[in-house]
Formats: sequence, structure tokens, C-alpha cells
Amino acid sequence: MELLKKLTQKSAVSGSEENIYEIIKSELDGCDVSINADNLSNIIVHKKGGGKKLMFSAHTDEIGIMANYIDDNGFVRFATVGGVDVYSSLYQRVVFQNGTVGTVCFENKTDIKKDLKIQNMYIDIGANSKEDALKLVKPGDTAAFEGDFCLRENTVVSKALDNRVGVYILINAIKALKASPFDLYFVFSSQEEIGLRGARTAAYNIEPDVAIAVDVTSSGDTPNCETLDIKLGLGAAIKIMDKSVICDKTVRDALENCAKENNIPYQFEILTFGGTDAGAMQTVKSGALTGAVSLPIRYVHTPCETANINDIKACINLISKFCAKDFIF
Repeated sequence: MELLKKLTQKSAVSGSEENIYEIIKSELDGCDVSINADNLSNIIVHKKGGGKKLMFSAHTDEIGIMANYIDDNGFVRFATVGGVDVYSSLYQRVVFQNGTVGTVCFENKTDIKKDLKIQNMYIDIGANSKEDALKLVKPGDTAAFEGDFCLRENTVVSKALDNRVGVYILINAIKALKASPFDLYFVFSSQEEIGLRGARTAAYNIEPDVAIAVDVTSSGDTPNCETLDIKLGLGAAIKIMDKSVICDKTVRDALENCAKENNIPYQFEILTFGGTDAGAMQTVKSGALTGAVSLPIRYVHTPCETANINDIKACINLISKFCAKDFIF
């Protein structure tokens, strides 16, 4: 879990993912793979093989905010980067890339129950004037939400589990892999939170035969939540569909058979909202047979995303075993 802690506690808002890339390169040093970056800052790990191209994608970026105006009193107005919820961000701390810490607040005369929106919110960085603030933060600077890493028996709580846990899963799957009948590509993609951009360009260049996204998914096991047949502790989630993709049945069946053969706990995911890199990879050029392995988490896009450690292990095991077996597509 130390690697997961290191990954989650780094700041890497969409478009500023470089902090994560150094960790990936360091962790995979000594593995029998090549590591390269493309023009959109995807990190592409290639384990050369003679079979069909099998591509995995786990995005490295997280949601955050971008400073877009500083007023005369030194308060920072901001835009959102990715799916930031105004209510869950209120009175949270954010950290800019240079270490400046701010608090997300709202104008006192705002009716918080009826009219809370980004336009009447601001960040307090402790400055007394625009001049002082500009020494710390400039328009265009991005910041990530703070959220400490916490282990609680079988669960982990942190900001940015979406999707540093996917990065963690792929790194460990690569380390566990001995041999594969596939030509393997593991993509640590950029800018997923603002439109699946990294995965789209990577898939265009790789042209995979089979593409599998590794990401998180919402759970349906908290009080009065949206009805979803996904629960923490029941294993890896094999995606059937979300708003961006209907997964290929051949890939779904292959993942399910792999889980059964290796006694890996699994469940199925049908998500009526959201999307992952799978949606982009499926439709590039002539398309790819596409699937997804998801990790159930609670409180998505908040500083206290929560996952089950055994589910994380199940995802690692499923991916590494899937890569090692010659499935016919």
C-alpha cells in the first residue's frame, strides 16, 4: 500500500500529470518492458510479443481546479477541471503545484441551498491583496484537492483513488506477469477526466485488437444511493456497459472465464452514467474489441474516495492472469 499512498498523494490534475510518470518509470525499472511517452504525455509501456495487440489503459489524472481570476483583495476565482461537485468541494483544501494551500469558500450572501455554483465561490490562499496573491498563484495554475491516505482494516480512503488505484493495479500486474501470448501495451493515459483524450491518441497509434480500460466505478452499497449492483468486497467488476461504451461480449466472457478458472472474486458492472477510456479506445480507426475491469469505490470525485483492499488484489490478479492466457477472440 505504500506505492498507492505515494501515487494518490501526488498532485496530477488533468494536463499536469508529470509527477505520476516518474513514479511509474521508477517502479517498472528492471522489468522486461520498454517505456515511452507520446505527444499527449501518455506513458506507454510495451512488453513485446508475437500475438494480437492487447492494450490496457489506466488514466493518471485527477479532477481539480484552475485559477482564472484574482481580485483586488487576493481571493482566487477558479474554473473546474473535470467533474468537480460544488457541494463536495466546499470548505475543502486545495494545493497548487508550487505548494500553496487554499480553502474553497463561497460568498456569504449566497443562498447555499438554492444558488451555490462555481461563479459565487472562491479560494482563500491567505493573501491580503492581488499583488500578494500573484506571488503565490497566477491565472492558469492548477490545484488538486487534499485528502489524506488512510488504511482502515480492509479499506483504504484517499483523494485521487480515481484513478491512481488503476495505475497501481497495472503496475503490479506488469510486475506479476512472467510471459504472455499477446503483444502487450500498458498505457498510463492523460486527460481522461476532461474527455478521454490520452487513451484516444494512444489507441490511434497502437491500433489494438483488444482494449481494456482499468478504472474505478461507483458502488451501490451506501444508504439510499442510486441502485447499482456493485458492492465493496465482492471482487473485481467486469464492465458490461456505461454511458460511453457497451463492452464486447467476447471480452466480457473471457474475463469472466479467467476469473472463474483462477478463483478470483468478481461481479458485473452496469453503470447508467459516466464513462472510461474504454469509450475512446473502442471507436478509434477500425475499432477494437473492448472491455473494462473496474474497482468499486464509494464517494467518487471527493477527497475521501473509499475502496476495498481485497477488491484491489482481485483486479491485479485478474489482469495478470488474463495477460498470461491465450484466449481466442
